[in-house]
Amino acid sequence: MPALVRGAGAQLSRRMTDAPEIKPAATILLLRDEPRFEVLMVKRHHQIDFASGALVFPGGKIQQADADEAWADHALGWARYDAVERALRIGAIRESFEEAGVLLADGIDAARFSAASDLSVRKAVDRGELPFIDVVRDLGAKLRLDGLAVFSRWITPTMMPKRFDTYFYAMRAPADQVAVCDGRETVEAEWIAPSEAIALAASKQRTIIFPTLMNLKLLAEAESAADCIARAAQRPLVPVLPHVEQRDGAPFLVIPSDAGYGEVSEPLSSAMGG
Repeated sequence: MPALVRGAGAQLSRRMTDAPEIKPAATILLLRDEPRFEVLMVKRHHQIDFASGALVFPGGKIQQADADEAWADHALGWARYDAVERALRIGAIRESFEEAGVLLADGIDAARFSAASDLSVRKAVDRGELPFIDVVRDLGAKLRLDGLAVFSRWITPTMMPKRFDTYFYAMRAPADQVAVCDGRETVEAEWIAPSEAIALAASKQRTIIFPTLMNLKLLAEAESAADCIARAAQRPLVPVLPHVEQRDGAPFLVIPSDAGYGEVSEPLSSAMGG
């Protein structure tokens, strides 16, 4: 892992957990109110090693380039955040662009963005062949770091072979951009009401992993994008590190009761997709 990303991961880890191998990640809840209050979800490719085939929010690991100081000239709200927070926000916006073709930035020329958001460009960014900062610079745009509201933070349980410290952000989606999956990591994009996604998961019509489902339930408490963002601003950020407890001889996954989700205990087999 590159040094800057290792450094960011170490800072994030020290805030909550001693696991040095934990990787920083960021996820974004893109919201809209028309035709109803909905969130953008994408279906993971079945060949991806993490959450294959599951319905998730766009997101992924933070990269070395997300921490590049050169972003200072191409991002709004730069001075408001420390280096770790900047990298997380840039990473969230990059992942939204790579996976769904949505760029959260100001100063975008529609005609130029049409070419910049082409699948070939997004795949080149994803493969590391084209720096994301070059795409944004060529557009003359500035990333909306200050437009992302912190929604939650989840840390992968200690028994998992791959662990992430993931910040979830929420932001109203640009009305003039169309979400289109990249075909590699994600294969479908779907605008869906949080309550509908929860119902589809309950009926086994969609696969939704535990952290995503919990955040959908939290999201479903809001009535609009503005309401969601306002609630997030008022809610204390309590890192969620699920742990296993034995209850009546069976393992249950439990999360902190003060994290905003209420009392949650899920049979481990169910939480892990069993």
